[in-house]
Amino acid sequence: MQRRTLIPAAALAAVSCLISLPAAAQGTWPTGKPISYVVPFAAGGTTDTLGRMIGQQLGAALGTTVVVENKAGAAGSVGSEVVARAAPDGYTLLGGTVSSHAINATLYPKLGYDAIKSFSPVTLIGTNPVVLVVAANSPYKTLKDVLAAAKAKEGGLSSASAGTGSSQHLAVELLGFKSGVKFTHIPYKGSGPAIQDVIGGQVDMMFDTTVVAAPHVQSGKLRAIAVTSPKRLASMPDVPTVAESGIKGLEDFQVQSWQAIFVPAGTPAPVVGRLHDEIRKILGQPDMQKRLAGFGMEPADLNVGQIAAFQKAEVEKWAQVIKAANIKVD
Repeated sequence: MQRRTLIPAAALAAVSCLISLPAAAQGTWPTGKPISYVVPFAAGGTTDTLGRMIGQQLGAALGTTVVVENKAGAAGSVGSEVVARAAPDGYTLLGGTVSSHAINATLYPKLGYDAIKSFSPVTLIGTNPVVLVVAANSPYKTLKDVLAAAKAKEGGLSSASAGTGSSQHLAVELLGFKSGVKFTHIPYKGSGPAIQDVIGGQVDMMFDTTVVAAPHVQSGKLRAIAVTSPKRLASMPDVPTVAESGIKGLEDFQVQSWQAIFVPAGTPAPVVGRLHDEIRKILGQPDMQKRLAGFGMEPADLNVGQIAAFQKAEVEKWAQVIKAANIKVD
């Protein structure tokens, strides 16, 4: 008799546990409620464009609506904090970048979120290596030329960027940190005016994304010295990587701007898994691959665990550079 009463009790306990699980974990997500895709940057930029491209198809795949919301400010920190505080129910996504989810972790001392602990990664959309460029009439033709000239000049060569703390800025700081050579950073308000002064010879050099720099290289206004990717780019096959320079200390030199999608920490694993799978299907479509290539992006097919490890390594790398260079933001 005792055994017969224990079995129903155990079954009842199991049913009770199932009832208490979040609805999303039981496979009922999404219910038709709109999903918010927060872009922590202004409309019109790469992160915004990617969000709208992915959001439209993701909504169709999930049978709901994905609404893109721009919440710009502090290099992606404002919108990221909004998502960090959102309910972990699968109805809030975030378009994160190397700035919002790696650089800012050290650059902003009073960040309103933890770049790693406040989020769960969903997918890495792709990476965008940067390229070191000089004016077409510059005397520097190789990275060895650049470093030799920087050593010989008081204060080093000048290097433009889109602003303090940008990936362009940190790329030259990383180069200086690893090579032991000094450079003078010249911050601008955006890549446009910065790269124009490199073309005009007012500034010696600049690291910038291939999206911005490649057209000027192709038109003959700039000379590409080296790319910061692990291997040469299909779009710039004749341009060596920094690592290929053979310079001691630069064997593992890499700088990548990247785009990813995150959800608030605590979002149920089945929801994260479904989002990851659906977004990977979207990104794998030939027309989407072509559009990503147009952004100069290299595809990235990592699982959730690999993305987390990649992000952690990025946070640690840029923390080391920011601290060594004593970079501050107002």
